[in-house]
Amino acid sequence: MPYSYEPHYFEDLDVGQTFESAGRTVTETDFAMHSMFTGDWTELHTNKEYSEDGPFGARIAQGPMTFILSTGLFQRTGIVERTVVAFLGMNYMDIPNPVFIGDTVSADFEVTEKRDLDSRDDAGLVVIDSEMTNQDGESVFAGDMKFLFKLKSDAE
Repeated sequence: MPYSYEPHYFEDLDVGQTFESAGRTVTETDFAMHSMFTGDWTELHTNKEYSEDGPFGARIAQGPMTFILSTGLFQRTGIVERTVVAFLGMNYMDIPNPVFIGDTVSADFEVTEKRDLDSRDDAGLVVIDSEMTNQDGESVFAGDMKFLFKLKSDAE
């Protein structure tokens, strides 16, 4: 299913429903900004000369940066705009392959769980499985994301 750019409330989501993100190319600026924001200047990510002799032959994105790229792609689907109350965490996260400067990544998302919460009358729990791939179709991130989505009836 192509990306929707349409906000979804809890009631609009169904288990098995899928969403596809737009793609984006990872840049040198992305690497620098992530290092500046987090303070992670590990040479594997920031030193071109050192990294060329390393296990990947070039600089790679930090694992947390890879996760953040996937959350940004999810936001770009538009389904969470003004409808998500909170990101609650993840049950699992895998980073099976590195992300390099110049890679173009995109992601597929699937609703795998949805349930009402006794503790909330304004939102429900939605679990979204995600897989981000590079331009060669290699998986570079997989994980589930747990969100509280607003109830449509509460928003009206």
